[in-house]
Amino acid sequence: MVLLAWVYLFRSKPAMPDMSMSGMDMSGMDMPMLRQWDVMAILLLFVMWAVMMVAMMVPSAAPMILAFLTLNHQRQMAARPLVPVGIFTFGYLVVWTAFSATATLAQWGLHKAALLSPAMVVTSPLLSGGLLVAAGVFQWTPLKRACLKGCRSPLSFLMSEWRGGKSGAFVMGLRHGAWCLGCCWVLMALLFVAGVMNLLWVALIALLVMAEKILARGELLGRVTGAALVAAGVVLMARAW
Repeated sequence: MVLLAWVYLFRSKPAMPDMSMSGMDMSGMDMPMLRQWDVMAILLLFVMWAVMMVAMMVPSAAPMILAFLTLNHQRQMAARPLVPVGIFTFGYLVVWTAFSATATLAQWGLHKAALLSPAMVVTSPLLSGGLLVAAGVFQWTPLKRACLKGCRSPLSFLMSEWRGGKSGAFVMGLRHGAWCLGCCWVLMALLFVAGVMNLLWVALIALLVMAEKILARGELLGRVTGAALVAAGVVLMARAW
């Protein structure tokens, strides 16, 4: 799933050869300029965000998905009902698909306010700096720590949140997705700083999210990154002033 998502992102240009809107070249990719926000333009943008979230967030959820699969296997060995891991994963992706819809509307708003360049980058240094500072400060908040704790302990989450049946698996996926969203949503706003389809920036944020969840000192890494983001944001806003 992750591989297909990244292939889609890298090959968006041949995947959408016939656009009625003007195109632009970003890292070898041709995405719509979105000068006219019709239904098709918004749908294409939403699909782009949704696929990007799969590429970025499923790798960081892999430990939880594999833990669910392992626990499910143990339950099957004990002659208990098997719950498909795909339903759990689907619940997780529903949360990030909803976020993708919100991000699409946010990008639409920035476009309408003339704050977004053709390369999908925020044109205001003050806004870019503000996003950097906000993301950096969030890395130090109790909400961030609480959500990260929930994401870093797959077995603890499954033991406390386990629900039987397919509907239970779906709810567990939703709840894990909510923890993950609470942990990472501000970082996703940084995509507007360097370019929504800047794949290097996308990959760096995805690696940071995964490192925070998997590495032994992931929480410390997040705080150090937060301090760096605040410093970068302050410098950017100071230059603008």
